[in-house]
Amino acid sequence: MIINSEPVSEDFGYFFLRVTAGGTMLWQHGWPKLMGFADRMDTFADPFGLGSTFSLILILIAEVLCTTLVVLGLWTRAALVPLIIAMAVVAFMVKGDADFPAKELAFVYFFAFVTLLFTGSGRFSVDRISFR
Repeated sequence: MIINSEPVSEDFGYFFLRVTAGGTMLWQHGWPKLMGFADRMDTFADPFGLGSTFSLILILIAEVLCTTLVVLGLWTRAALVPLIIAMAVVAFMVKGDADFPAKELAFVYFFAFVTLLFTGSGRFSVDRISFR
């Protein structure tokens, strides 16, 4: 029997970071965009010239699908990549000319997601339960 020498407190930290960062992103940003899709599809920010509707679909994939995976701890590192890219686009392109307070939340999410990319999902995740 192999005993994991990592402290359980680290895994609780990863769990709480996943649930709070992913959960608040989903609840406060992704879900309202999904529910208001029809109202936003023609006016949503389009920093790459792909079209407002397509840009909204891309951010919904990140903010709804990927955050759900992060909260569950399922394919966490792969799910974090679109979220990190999305928050970088918001901070540096969409709100690039704004004062720091206007883009502070994007940076908070960005660094939370980068931290999880480095640490992984931790012991309390679907990945660890189902793949071990």
